[in-house]
Amino acid sequence: MTGAAVHTTCPYCGVGCGVVAQPDDTIKGDAGHPSNRGRLCSKGAALASTLDDSGRLVTPTIDGQAADWDRALDLVSERFRAAIAEHGSDSVAFYVSGQCLTEDYYVANKLMKGFIGSANIDTNSRLCMASSVAGHVRAFGEDVVPGVYEDWDEADLVVLVGSNAAWCHPVLHQRMTAARQAHGTKVVVLDPRRTATAEAADLHLPLAVGTDVALFNGLLQYLVANGRVDAAWVERHTVGLEAAVAGADGDAGDDLDAIAATCGIDPEALETFYDLFARTERVMTVYSQGVNQSSAGTDKVNAIINCHLATGRIGRPGMGPFSVTGQPNAMGGREVGGLANQLAAHMRFDDPADRAALQAFWNSPTLAPKPGLKAVDLFDAVLDGRIKALWIVATNPAVSLPRAGRVRDALKACPFVVVSDCWPTDTSALAHVVLPAAAWGEKDGTVTSSERRISRQRPFREAPGDARSDWWQFAEVGRRMGWADAFAWTNPAAVFREHAALSAHANDGRRIFDIGAKAFITDSDYDAMPSFRWPLPAGATTEAGRLFAEGGFSTPDGKARFVPTPFKPPPKAAPGGVLLNTGRIRDQWHTMTRTGLAPALMSHTPEPTLSLHPADADAAGIADGSLARLRTDHGEIVLRAELRHTLRHGEVFAPMHWTDQFSAAGPVDRVVTGRVDPVSGQPELKATPATIEPVAAGFHGLLLRRSAGVPAAGAFADLCHWSRIPVNDGQLYRLTGLGPMPAGEALGQFAAALTDQPADADWLEMTDRKRGVYRVAIVSDGALEACLFLARHPSMLPAEQAVIPMIGAPVSDSDRASVLSGRMYGATANEGPKVCACFGVSRDAIRHAIATENLTTARQIGERLRAGTNCGSCIPELEEILRDVRIPAE
Repeated sequence: MTGAAVHTTCPYCGVGCGVVAQPDDTIKGDAGHPSNRGRLCSKGAALASTLDDSGRLVTPTIDGQAADWDRALDLVSERFRAAIAEHGSDSVAFYVSGQCLTEDYYVANKLMKGFIGSANIDTNSRLCMASSVAGHVRAFGEDVVPGVYEDWDEADLVVLVGSNAAWCHPVLHQRMTAARQAHGTKVVVLDPRRTATAEAADLHLPLAVGTDVALFNGLLQYLVANGRVDAAWVERHTVGLEAAVAGADGDAGDDLDAIAATCGIDPEALETFYDLFARTERVMTVYSQGVNQSSAGTDKVNAIINCHLATGRIGRPGMGPFSVTGQPNAMGGREVGGLANQLAAHMRFDDPADRAALQAFWNSPTLAPKPGLKAVDLFDAVLDGRIKALWIVATNPAVSLPRAGRVRDALKACPFVVVSDCWPTDTSALAHVVLPAAAWGEKDGTVTSSERRISRQRPFREAPGDARSDWWQFAEVGRRMGWADAFAWTNPAAVFREHAALSAHANDGRRIFDIGAKAFITDSDYDAMPSFRWPLPAGATTEAGRLFAEGGFSTPDGKARFVPTPFKPPPKAAPGGVLLNTGRIRDQWHTMTRTGLAPALMSHTPEPTLSLHPADADAAGIADGSLARLRTDHGEIVLRAELRHTLRHGEVFAPMHWTDQFSAAGPVDRVVTGRVDPVSGQPELKATPATIEPVAAGFHGLLLRRSAGVPAAGAFADLCHWSRIPVNDGQLYRLTGLGPMPAGEALGQFAAALTDQPADADWLEMTDRKRGVYRVAIVSDGALEACLFLARHPSMLPAEQAVIPMIGAPVSDSDRASVLSGRMYGATANEGPKVCACFGVSRDAIRHAIATENLTTARQIGERLRAGTNCGSCIPELEEILRDVRIPAE
């Protein structure tokens, strides 16, 4: 790292937490940053352990062979030029990411829309926030979040819809928790699952997947019927209430029993929520992926906004609809037109004046005349041959897009694929050209958080090898394609100045997004620039606060639009089937290219699981901890079953993070539907009809080795289900045989394939055919290189915590028996999963402390074990453990 502390911004979710990179290679929260005030979540707290350059992409490659930058970029520009010349500008596409900095996004968007002349640039934010964008535009006339983070402190009622904030936005969740303790904020959670956030709520409504619109339509009817509409505010600042109410009346009207039946919840609980919302002035509705990732996502957003517009509860302290984003720069990408249906600076395709102003500002030879292909449609176009050249940046669509197998087929069929990334991924493996990109800690630019706050990401370490920034890569290709003057920036500050100037160009108050005050910022002031919230037009000296309390919407008449949202029933499972819901877990992020490097972040949920209700498991004959096969119309996947009463009957959940590099299951998105919202184009990731069945286990195993990679390759590739878990100094693999354990010579060959060791290595081996046990250890230069434990029954395997410290340990002649026993360092018991990732506190340690020391609160657990005292995301789980452990009465 550099010789001085560097203030930068976390690369994970959209909260936009400030962090400080210290000269001693530690990273801590920035106490002076307004987004987090020094707090970090478990992922942010582990950032230092992810700064590992081993395995990084460090040089450009062409067809797997190393090349220099000039050769690689010349080829990219030549192939894109040739495709355009032969097939037109719409035959090429970019697919970028909410992990790109705003400067990266700006250059890519300018190149594609303003100079290539196509709008075929979309982003993985399509999977994250597109429905919010569409809902904002329909209601407000522009993609604007009205609220600020202070609203989390000041609300009297917080309604969380499809948001597991305790795990996915824990810093904001802790602000809410502090407000609850300070002045009694009420918390209501609307979520099909009883999540960690729901555990800590005053009221949890476990509504059926996809019924949010029916619930909020019912709330709108309730507000009208009970005289809670702010008629004066609605008259001054909105249009369309009557049509929205009429649209809401098309289903159950204000019949609470009928609405509750549609949503699958208790009518009394529903009425309690409606009454609480109606009589609480300071109410904030926070929503995230459970709303957005739906084939009715845009209507869900507008159904929520309708209720806030009807009551005038928007833009004032502690109230309003609040979309929380899942990526560090999803909002920054929207500011520069990173979505295929947007132009830069919140300009619109359907406004001729906007199109003319943008082309004039860029002095571009052309401008995309219409919106381009959205993510799911874009990869369909790759598969059917309409897209001839594709450039993917900072994202892994071979894992994260629905119907991921179809996406892989599309990439294999595409004549020319370029991938810019920091690490090898499932997607880069399918590219013709791979370009090494600078990673967090090396990149220089800006990001925008969920509250419109623009913060700097500053570099504090050198990029390894030949890795370069994404904006530089796009600019170099723009120059090579013949537009040198338009892509002549020499640093990211120059890109930011142009972006800021464009936001003010032909604006005159027509668009709220305006950061014209930064249009002439110097390089040194850019380097030192503190965070600020937009809008910040020319002449402004203080950052913006809340918006829309007194109207001022980005519509021709300045009024917000109510949007009718008739309820459309969600997909249904077939008789005996289930609905698959996918999403995030606490300590992982996206496709694990960064979080998968940190052993501490693998300890809470070490492998992908299929969570299902015990009644559904019993009906299917699936036992807790066994393997289950999930089938949909798009494929099948095998996962370890986890029985949870926190799910509704008929609904199952699987995490979206795992890839072919971490599990035999590969990405769960292989089996997810391709249905999309008709307005936003955002795919339905929460409701895929599926069936489940048990998978018999032939044997069980643990594999420990220093090297990563896919075990049991070649002839044994289909013999076992595996999950890789990074640990200190190596990799632990959990194995489950999908057939009988190999015997005889095949068993030795199987062990050699699993351990990835040569046959002439120093092998220690033990076989007990009667008990069905086989163990092998490989010693190299006097140290343990790998070991394998196989057994017909899992009870015959050693404890994971006992074998993990053995990797790399010196092995003497007297140690050989203890190595094969799996107890080289004594009989260590399994401690269970780590509940607190920040301090490595296990579930069993917490249970033991509660039982032996009569701890009765999460605060006492924190004082004794430190669990829950950093990011707080484990506090709901601590409270759940407290309820489970029964302390004997004296």
